Amino acid sequence: MLRVHLRKMSTVSATNYPQEFVNFLNASHSPYHAVNSIKEHLLKNGFQELSERDTWNGKVSHKGKYYVTRNNSSIIAFVVGNKWTPGNPIAIVGAHTDSPVLRIKPISKRVSEKYTQIGVECYGGGVWHSWFDSDLSIAGRVMVTEKGTGKIISKLLDLNKPLLKIPTLAIHLDRSVNEKFVFNKETHLLPLAGLVDPTKPVPQEEKKESDDFNSIKSIIERHNEDLLDLIVKELKLDNVEQIEDFELILYDNKAACLGGMKEEFIYSGRLDNLTSCFTGMHAITQAADTDIENENAIRLFGSFDHEEIGSSSAQGADSNFLPNILERLCSLKADKTDSSMPLAKSLILESSAKSFFLSSDVAHAVHPNYASKHESQHKPIIGSGPVLKINANQRYMTNSPGIVLVKKLADDAKVPLQLFVAANDSPCGSTIGPILASKTGIRTLDLGNPILSMHSIRETGGAADLEYQIKLFKEFFEKYSALEETIIV
Repeated sequence: MLRVHLRKMSTVSATNYPQEFVNFLNASHSPYHAVNSIKEHLLKNGFQELSERDTWNGKVSHKGKYYVTRNNSSIIAFVVGNKWTPGNPIAIVGAHTDSPVLRIKPISKRVSEKYTQIGVECYGGGVWHSWFDSDLSIAGRVMVTEKGTGKIISKLLDLNKPLLKIPTLAIHLDRSVNEKFVFNKETHLLPLAGLVDPTKPVPQEEKKESDDFNSIKSIIERHNEDLLDLIVKELKLDNVEQIEDFELILYDNKAACLGGMKEEFIYSGRLDNLTSCFTGMHAITQAADTDIENENAIRLFGSFDHEEIGSSSAQGADSNFLPNILERLCSLKADKTDSSMPLAKSLILESSAKSFFLSSDVAHAVHPNYASKHESQHKPIIGSGPVLKINANQRYMTNSPGIVLVKKLADDAKVPLQLFVAANDSPCGSTIGPILASKTGIRTLDLGNPILSMHSIRETGGAADLEYQIKLFKEFFEKYSALEETIIV
């Protein structure tokens, strides 16, 4: 009886990853919110914040847990093994925080046929027709002048209510709509924001004489007045003049949820790639204290912005963010200094040669209605574990030594794996894997959990796959330093 009781208690106390992931998604409607959600999880688990603006000497110690952000849209967290010295390996899991979205333009105010509209810009390669007829809300960050200090600070904003709509054209006005849905991304993706108030005069563009010089039109001239009023109210500002600028995106206001007859699915936007953000952050915190006393490596998780547009930005994977962090870590003095110790640059190269990077981005699950789009022997299934992504043209970085490594980890963690190769007559996407591998020379493997409707406003993922991936990443963090010496290339 005691054994049964303990088993039940263990089951009850286990983390409900699917529901927790749903909560994470609903709190992370923009990359800035995603990074904030990860930060909150790290702080709750004893991680300390570092800044790139400061020196790290004397601030980073063995067995310490740390994180650093850039632009508040990219984040790197790491745990220093007790026996770490520069030149030792680093076990890295990487993801990205951004997703294809519609972003509000710098001058967004629009009026047409007595409707107010919001001008938007396409970010990334979205399935844009999926955005029609969805209830859309707005999230991102706002730069505001702080009352009293005059400082300009960044504030997170999530209006989290159905504010906008991109209506489709009625079938009565376009009988061919079910044959081929054709639309113009500039003119037909304009969301409706409301109706023009007939009691207010239509604003006229006019040149006013003023002693004040403004290099750019004011925020009031550029954007919808009702939107600005909502921002003022949500952020509890005194007036609209405090708003200096903003970076705001649209998102599906329908909440993420569990779905399917047995709740085996997760329905949400941004599964690409908040799935890997969620599993990576859980794995790094769970592995943060496991056998860290005898660990000679660093365990590191990073998630980068701008993957959906090529990663070439100050905070993308193609930036110096990760290389700079690696350089800082390999420049830290060991406990026992030695005059014969190699230069820091040499130690970085040694660490890179011994390290490994798991590039985690979602994979294409086989679509039952379009199975012919998949290579016949490589059809990943939702709920059957992480997918190793392989491409002969190096769109993915997976190779045999990497497969051997991950297979050993998965065998020990009891995690099923799947293999994916794109059909020869099908295009193939890419990831941050090739970018960071080419920048650092670190051995890399691409993998990810399978989903359907990738880049749609509403994607479908698997509830069971979350725990599989967390277990695999945790095993990687805990076992890599011992395992890497046994696989010779």
